[in-house]
Amino acid sequence: MRFVILFMGLSLIGRSQENYVQSIPGTDKTLTMVAIPGGQFVMGSPKTEQNHFADEAPQHTVQIAPFWMAEVEISWDLYTLFMERELDVYQKQGVTGSEVALDVDGVSGATTPYVDMSFGMGTDGYPAVCMTQLAAVKFCQWLSAMTGNFYRLPTEAEWEYACRAGTTTAYSFGDKPEDLGDYAWFADNAGDTYQKVGQKKPNPWGLYDMHGNVAEWTLDAYATTTYQARKGQTTDNPFVVPTQTYPRVVRGGSWMDSPRSLRSAARRGSSKKWKQRDPQIPKSKWWHTDAPFVGFRVVRPVKTPTVDEQHTYWNENTQ
Repeated sequence: MRFVILFMGLSLIGRSQENYVQSIPGTDKTLTMVAIPGGQFVMGSPKTEQNHFADEAPQHTVQIAPFWMAEVEISWDLYTLFMERELDVYQKQGVTGSEVALDVDGVSGATTPYVDMSFGMGTDGYPAVCMTQLAAVKFCQWLSAMTGNFYRLPTEAEWEYACRAGTTTAYSFGDKPEDLGDYAWFADNAGDTYQKVGQKKPNPWGLYDMHGNVAEWTLDAYATTTYQARKGQTTDNPFVVPTQTYPRVVRGGSWMDSPRSLRSAARRGSSKKWKQRDPQIPKSKWWHTDAPFVGFRVVRPVKTPTVDEQHTYWNENTQ
């Protein structure tokens, strides 16, 4: 993992877009954000692609606005800060951005899990897992309140656009699954556990672990027919707003998956079965006890959403 350039302030917005490092008030922790240029790409996969699934078709053109994306998946080092909430007292003296005006005390926090959600696989530098989409969304809201900069989960389209990084092949490095070992942790090489973030080669835009390690939450609702409505047209920044808890889109594949699930176009819907072994009644809205393969990374759009739009992205009804 590499830290690229220190954050230069909001003068970047609307002008040049550079990578930056976001500091976390009250700690020495940082989060490197990679500049993703706006552009157009073809979303989905052709029927001729090896291991193509029907929900990846039809291919369609999507226009994406510029944004920043976290260089690596959110680690337990950062996620634990959100869970413990001891840093909230540093908000007023620590906030440097002006995109978000939000009292951190108003942000819901994830409850402490009844078991170790890392399942002994590691926490220092390892990706956080097992959280629901709601918990990931609330981490984004908390991070926004703490820094003054607006953060959220990526849309499904943004995620695939960033993963492809200008490529049209099955993976961001080509079509050969035998090359996956250089870029990803998956069933063949992970040793039945997730691995520290940022250890493999990055994609062409400098993002690590977009293939494998842990699968990643996006904002969108999942449906097998999502792409049908976009056939033959160019869609600007699509976002399928969820109307129910399940399923939501998870992308990238994980340490438990075979190569076909790590392809740039591969899609997966979340399931209530991911809480199957949760003994709580009602089951936790913060944790997926049976999903040690799911984590997330954050994005920050160059164009800051309105206050109403911000709260839509952080909606309490998402899980």
